[in-house]
Amino acid sequence: QVQLVESGGGLVQAGDSLRLSCAASGRTFKSDTMAWFRQTPGKEREFVAGIRWLAVNTYSTYYTESVGGRFTISRDNAKNTVNLQMNSLKPEDTAVYYCARTYHGDSRSPNDFHSWGQGTQVTVSS
Repeated sequence: QVQLVESGGGLVQAGDSLRLSCAASGRTFKSDTMAWFRQTPGKEREFVAGIRWLAVNTYSTYYTESVGGRFTISRDNAKNTVNLQMNSLKPEDTAVYYCARTYHGDSRSPNDFHSWGQGTQVTVSS
């Protein structure tokens, strides 16, 4: 059983930065793919960024097009954390952000992720 807890959300202005963190506890694996999703009321949960294991101490990252160049996902296996650095935030980035875990490679589908955090609210004002 893996528990994920997000933190770092808040209210910022357009153009500002935020750093989200996800702390994992329980049975965690360095080879798992970790990802961030986001969701707004009335919409489906949307993939934002993922980081997947390739080899020992080697990972690759992948992003949805709308955040490419602005968001950076990273992980610290020693601390069992996954971070999302968000720069140049836009009002359309406003959402609840969720951390998730899967063993399905570079999946972007929420249906493939089997562990979820409770979410953290990010609000970007114009």
